[in-house]
Amino acid sequence: QVQLVESGGGLVQPGGSLRLSCAASGFTFSDYGMGWYRQAPGKERELVATISAFGDYTNYADSAKGRFIISRDNADNSVTLQMNTLKPEDTAVYYCVATHWKFGTRYWGQGTRVTVSS
Repeated sequence: QVQLVESGGGLVQPGGSLRLSCAASGFTFSDYGMGWYRQAPGKERELVATISAFGDYTNYADSAKGRFIISRDNADNSVTLQMNTLKPEDTAVYYCVATHWKFGTRYWGQGTRVTVSS
């Protein structure tokens, strides 16, 4: 069955870095654009970054530009989000998302919690 398993979340101090990973299985990874969304306490889920099926296009929320980098490895069926210069407002549950490039079918991971606090 389809699985998206996130890892790499945790507690980090402001200004620190974290690297989130998402391992995908159960579908043809290269048919799907991948992305990261997040949901902070009391807020709606929001887009953080996306990457196209073959990694040639990326898109970032304004809040992530210049600090986060999304990448993927189609040989390994994985996507990562390198997060640098983290701020307390980056505290959220981060979700890995797969979206079929043509049909729009979407799969979500279970989320990994990131807490930025001193």
